[in-house]
Amino acid sequence: MAGMNSQLTSPAVWIDHPSELGKMLNTLNGLKQLSVDTESNSLFAYQEQVCLIQISTRNDDYLLDALAGMDFSALGTIFADPSVEKIFHAAEYDILCIKRDYDFEFSNIFDTMQAARILGYEKLGLAGFLKDIFGIDHGKRFQKANWGSRPLTPPMREYARMDTHFLPRLRDFLHQSLVQKGMRELAQEDFQRLCAVEPNHKNNPLYTQVSGYHYLEPQQLSVLEELCRYRDEQAQKFDRPLFKVMGDALLISLAQACPRSLEELKSIKELSPKLFDRYAAGLITAVKNGLSLPPIHIQVRKRPSQAYIDRLEALKDWRKKAAQQMGVQSDIILPRDILENIAGSNPKDRDELQTEMADIPWRYEHFSKEILKVINPGKTT
Repeated sequence: MAGMNSQLTSPAVWIDHPSELGKMLNTLNGLKQLSVDTESNSLFAYQEQVCLIQISTRNDDYLLDALAGMDFSALGTIFADPSVEKIFHAAEYDILCIKRDYDFEFSNIFDTMQAARILGYEKLGLAGFLKDIFGIDHGKRFQKANWGSRPLTPPMREYARMDTHFLPRLRDFLHQSLVQKGMRELAQEDFQRLCAVEPNHKNNPLYTQVSGYHYLEPQQLSVLEELCRYRDEQAQKFDRPLFKVMGDALLISLAQACPRSLEELKSIKELSPKLFDRYAAGLITAVKNGLSLPPIHIQVRKRPSQAYIDRLEALKDWRKKAAQQMGVQSDIILPRDILENIAGSNPKDRDELQTEMADIPWRYEHFSKEILKVINPGKTT
């Protein structure tokens, strides 16, 4: 192929005004399929937000400026419409972002990445699929771009429209393979589960965002919480993501050492001279505040029964072997949450097991007998 531009016969439609949005919605009216993607600014802002929404039909590509203050409620109606199939690649993140920012609901999606996982593909990137299946070159140079900047350059717009332009063709290719292998219903189960994912609204203490917090002593946890609070304040002040203010490893080291003087603070190897100059006073204040507060005692989860652990391990072993036979990853056989629920409820017969597997009827039909044998060895099902 000569390159990606040779695949595109007309420019994408840039939409940053309600009248242009209305024209697009009129065009979409009556269509039963469209492809969707989003671009966010998680690497560049304190509060991540959707900056661009890409929508493609089989004839047109649209780039919706999500920073232009337009009312997207009509778009939400389409996303929730069960008669319109929405095609994504790696749908979970996009759905979570859209739900977080717009509180939309979803039904009837087709996730080309999840379809590929079910079919046993190991390399799941969109660029790789377009190259290997269609010979289309879609590079990665704007994956970490700042999509919150305006105006977007022409190359960024072309890159963005490529994320949805070929999804209908990729969907058709994968759908045919799913049907041929008798796995379309299995894929549909996962598509429905993806529609139900919900964003985490982060009501937990700030320290739970830091990897390694559970290794700290109770008083150190109080210090870590204050350090996190200080980092959060600085991130908001400069509108930067948390990791661009201070890394988790630095906060853990500070909480462990609890430096109360500039000299002690300088001994923290993870603290660069630049960060020392910028944040030394605030960090020492945060440490002292944390030391003055009551210790934080994490509630220890009750150890599950040995019987539960045995069932869980037996199910995991069975799932791993079944996945190897099908040439897929283990969660394709049985999603982790449902596996854990089955181990916990310990169903005694097919009716009880069906209650746990109500949302995944294809898997119930194909695996219920094996599952019951695994958790109730020796019992006739």
